Amino acid sequence: MFKPHVPTNPMPTGEIIPVITTLGQPPTVHHAPPPAPCACHHPHTAPANAPARTGMTPGTVIALAAAGTVGVVVIGVVLVSMLLAVAIAGASLAVVALALRSALAPPPSKRR
Repeated sequence: MFKPHVPTNPMPTGEIIPVITTLGQPPTVHHAPPPAPCACHHPHTAPANAPARTGMTPGTVIALAAAGTVGVVVIGVVLVSMLLAVAIAGASLAVVALALRSALAPPPSKRR
């Protein structure tokens, strides 16, 4: 059950990838129909030397920078508050441990 089972080919052919033939007929190639022409008067292909436009304006860059800054500040505040919560919990546990130690310790013997 846990051992992999690799099926064996009862009649090895020697071919790695089987070749599909159509018995001497040329292969049929189906092409998509060309798009219908439009009635506009602009060139339909971009020139080869046209620069790629990203659509980033200075306002977009400033908005992205501000959003990133706000995200970093919010994540920093959350992480610092979590660290502070762990520190406060650790200090309170230390105080409780000292109180329990002094409450459970036997009273000191009085020698004179």
